[in-house]
Amino acid sequence: MVTTMSDLFPLADFAGKARLFPLPNLVFFPQVMQPLHIFEPRYRQMTADALEGDRLIALVLPRPGWEKDYAGSPEIHPVACLGRILAEKKLDDGRFNILLRGTARIRIIKEIAGKTLYREARCEVLHERPIADEGRCLFWRTTLIDKAPRWLPKQAEIAEQFSKLLQSDLPLGALCDILAFALPLEAEFKQTLLEELRVEARLQALHDFLEGCQTVVPPRKFPPEFSVN
Repeated sequence: MVTTMSDLFPLADFAGKARLFPLPNLVFFPQVMQPLHIFEPRYRQMTADALEGDRLIALVLPRPGWEKDYAGSPEIHPVACLGRILAEKKLDDGRFNILLRGTARIRIIKEIAGKTLYREARCEVLHERPIADEGRCLFWRTTLIDKAPRWLPKQAEIAEQFSKLLQSDLPLGALCDILAFALPLEAEFKQTLLEELRVEARLQALHDFLEGCQTVVPPRKFPPEFSVN
């Protein structure tokens, strides 16, 4: 396997201008991967431009009421997740199947008027605030190891995959994001987790929600299946 500059410095080529991909009901997080089927003309153009350039696309959640203006420019949340296209397949009719990996949280500063069919914006990269205290880190990792099996669907494959992640040296912020992404929670709640830069506050919010939740409908697959635009 060849290591590229984008592997070592995943945002080295990000110039602060992002292609926006508003997707209802899908909140993307750093470190996760999501397959996408691209068929709308504006997003075909977006994907083609990304593949010719930095391969970056920002997935952003539209605000409630997006249905009234989906074909236009519905209002969107100000925090999104920038993703890099890891793999792609262009179909004969111009559609794409792509695999996107989350790289970073970004804040949309201002949308840019341009000639593209899709939306673009000036953005800034957001950096999370890790837990500084080693004791608190141990507490949260132990809590996840203890409680995550109850939160996750009763499917051996899913539980085994996440158990391996918990035993790894993956940072707590990434573990929280992966868990939030994998569970079928309301999109608006996931958005609050995406916007929370303090890792401990994010873990606490997810923990409290799941502990108070009576039932969580399991996803059919882990990772989730293709999402369509």
